[in-house]
Amino acid sequence: MKKHTDQFNKQNPHQKVEVPRASTLLDFFRKINFIVFEEKPPGGILFSIGALTSLLMVIPILYVLIQAARADQSKWARLLDGRIPELLWNTMSLTIMVTLSAVLLGVSLAWFVHRTDLPGRRFLKVLLSLPLVVPPYVGAVTYIIFLGPSGRLKNIWDAVGFLPAFPFNPYSFWGVVFVLTMFTYPYVYLITGSTLNRMNRNYEEVARSQGLSTWGVFFRVNLPFLRPAIGASAILVALYALSDFGAVAMLRYVTFTAAIYFQRAGFDTESASILSLVLVILTLLILYLESMSRRRTRFSQTPSGFKQPQRLALGKWRLLVTTYAYSIFILSVVVPVSVLVYWTIIGLGRGAIDTRFIGFAWNSLQLSTWVALFSMMLALPLVYLKGRYPSRVTRLINRLAYGGYALPGVIVALGFVFVFNNHIPLLYNTVFMLSLAFIVRFLPQAMQAADASLALVSPKIDEAARSLGHPPWKVMYKVTLPAILPGLLSGGALVFVSAIKELPATLMLRPPGFDTLAVRVYFEASEAIYHQAAPAALIIIGVSIFPLRFLINKY
Repeated sequence: MKKHTDQFNKQNPHQKVEVPRASTLLDFFRKINFIVFEEKPPGGILFSIGALTSLLMVIPILYVLIQAARADQSKWARLLDGRIPELLWNTMSLTIMVTLSAVLLGVSLAWFVHRTDLPGRRFLKVLLSLPLVVPPYVGAVTYIIFLGPSGRLKNIWDAVGFLPAFPFNPYSFWGVVFVLTMFTYPYVYLITGSTLNRMNRNYEEVARSQGLSTWGVFFRVNLPFLRPAIGASAILVALYALSDFGAVAMLRYVTFTAAIYFQRAGFDTESASILSLVLVILTLLILYLESMSRRRTRFSQTPSGFKQPQRLALGKWRLLVTTYAYSIFILSVVVPVSVLVYWTIIGLGRGAIDTRFIGFAWNSLQLSTWVALFSMMLALPLVYLKGRYPSRVTRLINRLAYGGYALPGVIVALGFVFVFNNHIPLLYNTVFMLSLAFIVRFLPQAMQAADASLALVSPKIDEAARSLGHPPWKVMYKVTLPAILPGLLSGGALVFVSAIKELPATLMLRPPGFDTLAVRVYFEASEAIYHQAAPAALIIIGVSIFPLRFLINKY
């Protein structure tokens, strides 16, 4: 090589060629590798799977934003003049009130159950978390049946001549606030209760020695420690209220999600994309404010000398607090389930469980199963990349994978409409497109469970397998997968339940003739055919009970 190079240089004195040294090239690639991955590279196959999955998660959302930027200026002007301000007021007022109500309910119930001698507190610990298995749109249906203009309680109330007008109207702002609060407060209840159990009693004893009352100890000692838990749970409630479609559509309260769906149903995709962009901005703003609040307030406690929290005697408040706790359970679980059981019995007598109904159930079961399986398969490489090969790139891949989970289902569905309709028309209006949208929405649930399990597995096991010459992808499937399989399966169970309950994405993307249980609940309840809607809703609730154990154990 050197001989040919010298000969070339003699013949071409003005155009010399230098032979790069192997060590120089090696150092160059090592520097590139350090800049990109910071440490050892993850392997081509493993990295490709993770990168392609993260791109799949973010492309539909980016497409919505691009479509909004390209929309006609006249549509922007028309929406900004009247529609967007109205939707902003409806959406933000609802989100704020639901979040505040859920925080008040969740924190107070967690305090009474975990820190007082409330009668039956061991049972209430589980009972008060059960509203999580009731989708808010199902809860909205039950309260329409029970308290609506033609509801059973409303009719009894009106039959008594001397009573004033019936005080509750589900088709109102406060009706929507009530319904969403009843089925979202468990987020606050579970997370706050977990923090209360881990709080050191020493700080409370010091506060009491300084003369503080029970209320003083709560506001000066307990509440500062609870702020991170309250903030984390409040952001979950706020994002849910911001993105909910089923309950607000059932109760005829128009927010951004409902407006986006109806604009898409009217084939006005430009207006739908503009409204989606505003909703994305609202979502990012809420996430930013929450992250800023966490940075400004940090509290910690030392593990040494830990004492279990002491239970307080309710005394004269026992009856009032007991009535309060059990009333919330009755309103959020007993009433909805009782209404559904009543109408299911009527439906059985009228032949509601027929081959058509079985087809809806089979569609839901089949779709949710495939989504759960593929979510577990895709979650493993993403979590493995982040946990075993931490770098700027792998962290970016992991964050992109969470994009669909933080945004409403209508926006994810709208992105798939744009992508498949314009570029992959062969797969438009197919189960495949619907399944991909579900994976984008719920893959982070499988990732969270797998990540928690992977944190308990020592990296030395992987290093031992790598030292035997196995590539990273093979180590992941042969060594890591068996170790984290229980956690991965629990994440798959959460994905299954979320998929079987999902409503807006199914409404927007399902192929003709492919109806699920959630879709039938929506349409049958909208037509007031409650004896056909109730059995489907009851099945959804029954299936959702299984992963509740995972959530209770986690918190």
